[in-house]
Parts: sequence; structure tokens; C-alpha cells
Amino acid sequence: HDTVAFNSAISACEKSFEWFQALQLSTLMTQSRVDSDAVTFNATLIACERSGRWGEALQLLSVMTKSKVERNTITFNTAISTFEKACKWAKAFDLLGAIARSKAESDTVTCNAAMSACEKG
Repeated sequence: HDTVAFNSAISACEKSFEWFQALQLSTLMTQSRVDSDAVTFNATLIACERSGRWGEALQLLSVMTKSKVERNTITFNTAISTFEKACKWAKAFDLLGAIARSKAESDTVTCNAAMSACEKG
């Protein structure tokens, strides 16, 4: 139940554009030995996306991989959208390759965000 409590707090941060606090809570989870899951990472990614923090989003994707938490469609869509908004088309394009190698499925949001990123690049 600790994971659910942390995820709720991170989601509250995400909704109020408090990206830094969301990242701090995510770090505190690790320090407290509370398991992070896809919900944890996705909520933190959304907080970064809404605040234009593409570098932090990129770091979160790396931590997610190291933590062996499976990336899902929401993960990829949020990350691609983050890079699209930051005009980082190459990073968005790299994620298209990653989604193809994962168990996640791309959808209309994935494709639209990737196309928009390429238009801006």
C-alpha cells in the first residue's frame, strides 16, 4: 500500500505542475525501499512533460529501464510528447524504435506526437 500512497502523492504533484516535488517523491520511494511501478514513472513523466522538463524525463526513462519496470503506451506517449514540445525530434524518433522493440503498442497519440516532433525538428 506504500506504493499506492506515493503514487497518489506524485499524481497530485503532476496535476499541480510540481515536477520537482514529483521527482523528489520518486527518489524518496527508492530511498525508502518502496517499489516503483509504471504508474509511479508515468505520473512523474507527465509532471515533467507538463513543465517542459525533457532532460528529467530522459533520466526517468533510464531509471525505469534500470529498475526493470516495463514501459507501456502511456510511458512512450508521454515521453515522445515531452520531446516533441522541447523540439527534440531525434529523441522522440529514438523512442519510436524503442516502442517497436517493447511489448507496448503505439497508437494514434504516439504517431501524432512523433510526427509533430519531426515537423518541429
